[in-house]
Amino acid sequence: MNFVENVKVEKLLINYKTLEEFKRFKEYGNQELSMLEDLQSNIVENDSISPFYGLYYGETLVARMSLYRVDKKYDKYFEPQHEYLELWKLEVLPHYRDKGYGRKLVEYAQGYNLPIKTNPRINSQGFWEKMGFQKAKYEMQRDFGQNPLLWLPEGIKEKSAN
Repeated sequence: MNFVENVKVEKLLINYKTLEEFKRFKEYGNQELSMLEDLQSNIVENDSISPFYGLYYGETLVARMSLYRVDKKYDKYFEPQHEYLELWKLEVLPHYRDKGYGRKLVEYAQGYNLPIKTNPRINSQGFWEKMGFQKAKYEMQRDFGQNPLLWLPEGIKEKSAN
């Protein structure tokens, strides 16, 4: 039995304990992926709405992602215009990579059955393709100088270039 199959995705609280856990990720580099600054700017108290989700191995946070729900009035990606999720950052600590943690987080997001948009990070294109994401076809969909990747549930189509 695969250990990751039994791990549950947890919504991370916006508090100082989570801030300390996030500092472990920053030590491994990839500053672009660091969610530490996002968390610091959002700390209020435990009951704040958190966009952060994570997986633990024992007591250690080993994988995390930021997941934001975007109102359909801002949708420029899908037909019909649709509420969607923006999977902003996903990171797994180096020792825990290639064990299914990233897949588990993405499958959790896909479980909402909403379209998902992400921008691939460092050397991650193959991972996203395995998870069913495809490059946005519509030229106007370039985001932050990158081509976003999209995942579409049944019945939702990407906008065409016409």
